[in-house]
Amino acid sequence: MSHLLNRRRFLKQSSAAALSLPFLTGFTRKVAPSDRLRVAHIGLGGMGTQHLKWFAGLPEVEIAALCDLDETHLASAQKTLLGLQPDTKVQLYSDFRRILERKDIDAITCATPDHWHAQVAILAFEAGKDVYGEKPLSYSVREGQKMLKSLKRHDRIFQLGTQIHAGDNYHRVVEIIRSGAIGNVHTVRLWKPGAPPVLGPANYQEPPSTLNWDFWLGPAPYSKYTPERCHFNYRYFLDYSGGVYQDFWSHIADVVWWAINPQNLTTISAKGEVGEGIGNTPKWIDVDYQFDNLKIHWTTTPPNVPGAANRGIGAYFEGDKGTLLCDYNTREINIGGMLMNDVETVPLSIQRSPGHQQNFVNAVKTRTQPESNLEYARQMTLPMHLGLISWRLGRELHWNAKKEKFRHDGEANDLLSRDYRKGWDWI
Repeated sequence: MSHLLNRRRFLKQSSAAALSLPFLTGFTRKVAPSDRLRVAHIGLGGMGTQHLKWFAGLPEVEIAALCDLDETHLASAQKTLLGLQPDTKVQLYSDFRRILERKDIDAITCATPDHWHAQVAILAFEAGKDVYGEKPLSYSVREGQKMLKSLKRHDRIFQLGTQIHAGDNYHRVVEIIRSGAIGNVHTVRLWKPGAPPVLGPANYQEPPSTLNWDFWLGPAPYSKYTPERCHFNYRYFLDYSGGVYQDFWSHIADVVWWAINPQNLTTISAKGEVGEGIGNTPKWIDVDYQFDNLKIHWTTTPPNVPGAANRGIGAYFEGDKGTLLCDYNTREINIGGMLMNDVETVPLSIQRSPGHQQNFVNAVKTRTQPESNLEYARQMTLPMHLGLISWRLGRELHWNAKKEKFRHDGEANDLLSRDYRKGWDWI
């Protein structure tokens, strides 16, 4: 594509190209049953039900199975699907392994709690299934490494559920940063305000008869059932997740890794406080990262830079010619004191997405990796895990990016993985 291609011509050509694809989101057409992708959904809480709705809206997808450990979630998801597709003959499961045994299922989506992400994906790869997995990629660094190794061994397709990646705004930010319009970027500031809810005291009790609590815990350490630890609140316990920081890192760090591809992380230094109540993820966390010729700072409160205070999440790129501030849907560029929301001289050079889920479907059918592929997602996610380890230990850590281990620090290296609960190590 010519570097002289202007905005109007690019959009016209992009639209024409998209219309030539048989998989365009929202482009309704009849698809022969033999050409339809048979998808199963594993984990059907709030995000899992959203997965169900998205994929049910794609004409070349057939929803073949639903799976959840909570019968109430499973029944609710079935009702939702019947509302969208009254003639559906979807089958219901409480054990995702039974889905993986089916030869007629092409792909799965996974929206389980974080501590199950890696095992579900790897077992799916081994069973010949492609995976659309909710973020974060994995619970630990070592799990991400295992996922990538398994994906390559079994020649599978994976898309991380960073839906914002598909939006025009991130595409345009990447084009502007890569063009050099604000010069060489030396510092990036990321932020997401918000403390975890104050949970507790723990109301220990017998789990509901509709929930398989032992299976829900799976590889995580055993705990007696209390509703404060389960379902949405799981993200505020280190046994299962990493709090607000882990929940939102992938959404905003995504635009940084896409635009800059930071290389050779050397030091990580985090500070913060533990949340109140029975949860133990950060109440707030600030992390400083040093890469080759680049510093990245994560803060729980907006940084003291123009425009940040009014955004609930954001990225601020500092270059030697100017700055660029963005969130999910907007951007503001400052070059030489001139404020603008676009740089018209920068051509559009990145093909726009047909939609995040559609991109996954297209990738499965063409056997090419999608935009938020596993190799990319692992590199983008890894610093988040290291930031949590620095926060847990309360000190600066030194990283060997080539070996993917901390330098001369056995205590920190021990936190790159954890032993699974006996009987639940399936990978």
